[in-house]
Amino acid sequence: MKRKIKYYRLLWLKHDLPAGLSVFLVALPLCLGIALASGAPLYAGLLSGIIGGLVVSLISGSSLGVSGPAAGLTTLVGAAIISLGDYKIFLLAVIVAGLFQLLLGLLKLGVIASYFPSSVIKGMLAAIGIILISKQIPFALGYDKPDFWRSGFMNLFSDNNFFANLKNFNHEITMGSIIISLVSLAVLILLQQPFAKKLKIIPAPLLAVVCGIIVNLIFTKVASVYTLKQAQLVNIPSSIFSNIAFPEISKLFSNVEIWKNGLLIGLLATLETLLCVEAVDKLDKHNRITPLNRELVAQGIGNIACGLLGAIPLTAVVVRGSANIDAGGRTKLSAFTHGLFLLLSVLLIPFLLSTIPYASLAAILFVTGYNLTKPKLFRNMWSLGWKQFIPFMFTIIVILATDLLIGVLIGLLISIYFIIRNNFKAEYKITKIKKHETETFYIKLNSNVTFLNKVKLKKTLDQIPEYSVLTIDGSDCNFIDYDILEVISEYANKAHDRHIELHLNGIEKVNVTAVH
Repeated sequence: MKRKIKYYRLLWLKHDLPAGLSVFLVALPLCLGIALASGAPLYAGLLSGIIGGLVVSLISGSSLGVSGPAAGLTTLVGAAIISLGDYKIFLLAVIVAGLFQLLLGLLKLGVIASYFPSSVIKGMLAAIGIILISKQIPFALGYDKPDFWRSGFMNLFSDNNFFANLKNFNHEITMGSIIISLVSLAVLILLQQPFAKKLKIIPAPLLAVVCGIIVNLIFTKVASVYTLKQAQLVNIPSSIFSNIAFPEISKLFSNVEIWKNGLLIGLLATLETLLCVEAVDKLDKHNRITPLNRELVAQGIGNIACGLLGAIPLTAVVVRGSANIDAGGRTKLSAFTHGLFLLLSVLLIPFLLSTIPYASLAAILFVTGYNLTKPKLFRNMWSLGWKQFIPFMFTIIVILATDLLIGVLIGLLISIYFIIRNNFKAEYKITKIKKHETETFYIKLNSNVTFLNKVKLKKTLDQIPEYSVLTIDGSDCNFIDYDILEVISEYANKAHDRHIELHLNGIEKVNVTAVH
């Protein structure tokens, strides 16, 4: 036992401690940025990261996965907070989401993600990326009035005097924010270039935030008009735990919207988690496979804790997982360590966090949103053909026009339409031969013939002319649906009346005289 403890201590000191520190540096600005994009209190993003590290990592069976607030949930979380009208009520929806995930895990339904078409999931993530980018534009510009897109941007085109409107618009934006956004964005882009490999020991989001803080300090020192206002900086109270909002449990059954939003958040969080787990497992050099049902139990407990403690919902996150692998993480202790560092930063250096400009966080989320909706993704979906591209595009358009649930459902229905349409084809083929003035038809049923082929088969049979010979061969079928057997059995009576000589191979007639 002592040797085992010593082994894990050495493993933690050599690999998981530095990896945990690296993931913490990546996660800190993302926790703040995602809370900002969701319209939630900034501490809620930090708490979500802490719970993901300290709670989920211990229950999960994933060695390298790291959980926390996710960009993919921002749109849904923001809409839920607005629709429920009270953050304390929203926290009840987070608890419902956690209970839903816990139930899925206990019922061993971790395969649920496999039943959503890839085109719809990619469309959903692309739409979230577009929304994420659009939400950050006001923060990047330092626009300090509400409703940027309607009363701000659209006012530019409200009448013929465009240049006067542009001048008024310039008074409402902050040049300091724009400069910091551009500097942070430049840092993030430059660190992705091949020549910046040596600098990759410093996480790009952290360096972007540090540069933003330095630029604003320079503005402050030279008493520049570009200096950011206090409202344009992160505000983390020194006594963060005294400001936490807790859920009003007594209102759990007071509003059906709580359950609707909770189940939707739970479903999306589940999909994102399972997709992320699959991606992280592929990156694992030791080829370890995460038990999906246990992961859902861990995520469910994590989200219940988030709801109870005032945090936004969490999922497993690819960015954190891949950062963990790149930094040399070996066990789940690296994810736990990252959560510990987040907790210590909130307790010991909240004053330092409060110097971070929103503009730097907006730049980080621009890159996050872009990675979800790259032009390369659209080109790839186009190359896969209409059956993939149409559901993908419809999912994006409907989500942008309505909401996430309707968009995903429409995309799903279009995908199902293509599946059904495809099944109408080629589950049987017909050949025609003419012998001694008698037309002979041969229908060969292939593999699995289902009720989806019923309409076309009936139409084909009705087109067989009188005084002909028809053979229907089902000898090579693995499965013939009862509906198909019924169609063929009913046709046997018609064939006699139409003087058609009918032969059935490997097909048993069914009783079609039953009372309806």
